[in-house]
Amino acid sequence: MLYRTENPHGGEVYDHPGVIDFSANINPLGTPPAVLEAVAASLPFLSQYPDPYCRELTAAIAQYEGVPQSQILCGNGAAELIFSLCQALRPKKALVPVPSFSEYRSALEAVGCETVQYPLAREKGFLLDETFLSALEGFDGELLMLCNPNNPTGQVIQKPLMERILSLCIQKGIFLFIDECFLDLTEGGQALSMKERLGTTDNLLLLKAFTKSFGMAGLRLGYCLSGNSRLLERMGKTSQAWNVSIPAQLAGVAALKEQAFLSRAREIIHSQRPLMAAALEKMGCTVIPSRVNFLLFYSEKELRVPLLDRGFQIRSCANYPGLGPGWYRIAVKLPEQNKGLLDAMEEILNG
Repeated sequence: MLYRTENPHGGEVYDHPGVIDFSANINPLGTPPAVLEAVAASLPFLSQYPDPYCRELTAAIAQYEGVPQSQILCGNGAAELIFSLCQALRPKKALVPVPSFSEYRSALEAVGCETVQYPLAREKGFLLDETFLSALEGFDGELLMLCNPNNPTGQVIQKPLMERILSLCIQKGIFLFIDECFLDLTEGGQALSMKERLGTTDNLLLLKAFTKSFGMAGLRLGYCLSGNSRLLERMGKTSQAWNVSIPAQLAGVAALKEQAFLSRAREIIHSQRPLMAAALEKMGCTVIPSRVNFLLFYSEKELRVPLLDRGFQIRSCANYPGLGPGWYRIAVKLPEQNKGLLDAMEEILNG
């Protein structure tokens, strides 16, 4: 748990009970009913320890992802696996484009690693493009951490560029970490995954999670994929044996069967996101193009506190390196919820 440390993330609803939370990028449909049933079915087993090898869960993930079971390591949320990777690799210097997920830097700092930030340009919509290759060519560290799609920008790295990045990393002996946690909620997301390269190099690890896709943030369940079995073994030794609870394991198995649920969520996201972006732009906000279930935008007027007063919580992105005051991120939720938020913003910005 956090102790005397500020929480930099969204989803902090405990000081604001009853708000509609747009600050966390969770599936707009919430948690699948089958997952809730699996959690309820786990209750009689709470007196026993969880399976330390997550056998049933890794078998289900292997079938879902189309990878060998030996390439899978599960964790207590994706964040734990980020920290486990950094503890296993112990890099001295890592390269991280910014803005991006803050836990990368936290995990690197925890092992005394220097973080080299690569600033993504606002005038390019914070898109990582081919100009990044020259920076990577000159990088003299051991680890590159990428998020695809990127949080908080919603931008994606196209497959041909990612292939070039991986090839350059292999050539230079740089380990490539790719956070793919939002791919299941992304337009054409599966075509962007680098899964097919797992068996070709030891220099690659992909991060996935149930948090956003299946509305399971409170259960804490993530997994990573890598063809480097020695690395996965070292990562496993950085956490205690029973880090994935029985409710989380059973919920994960149930969730992976809910593909129709994911399809419905993607339909809502892909129809609602452009409507929300257009409404924000009409209000005078600068909106960054997104391919996923959230939008990053800039507003000259302060929004977070006035929206809290109206029952809506959004994510201030002022603490992200490369952003600052005026930048906000909102999730794409159900149509009536989105309309409520936009109506409240209209009142604040143009009322």
